[in-house]
Amino acid sequence: MTSEYPAPPPQHPPQNPSDVSLGDMLGRVSTDISTLMRQEVALAKAELTETAKKTGKGAGLLGGAGYAGIMALLFLSIAAWWGLGYLIGNAWSAVVVAVVYAIVAAILFAVGRSKLKDVEGAPQTVATIKEIPDTLNPNGDHR
Repeated sequence: MTSEYPAPPPQHPPQNPSDVSLGDMLGRVSTDISTLMRQEVALAKAELTETAKKTGKGAGLLGGAGYAGIMALLFLSIAAWWGLGYLIGNAWSAVVVAVVYAIVAAILFAVGRSKLKDVEGAPQTVATIKEIPDTLNPNGDHR
């Protein structure tokens, strides 16, 4: 992936706990949580951008398959039906043309569907968000 992830939260210099006021500690915790949330949003954006690109490619293939299928059905089926009509009759030539285009459509559908199955979503964002409760609750209690 080419997108850059945000920098880690700033590390506060160690101080003697008795020298730090409650307000300073709460301010640092608030800043760290705010930074963490911004990083998670940035990570989600990066993952969803990648997912959208993959989805767009698969959807484009399916759209192209549909358009190609319609155009082929319209122009080539008329020409093939007319040409085969001289050899085997118009009714049978129409059946042959329809079967050929059905096979082409099935192949294009299968390729497009397999491309859409490669879409992963945002797995890293989900995993890191699940870690937030553990970070905020040092006792390990989960509700």
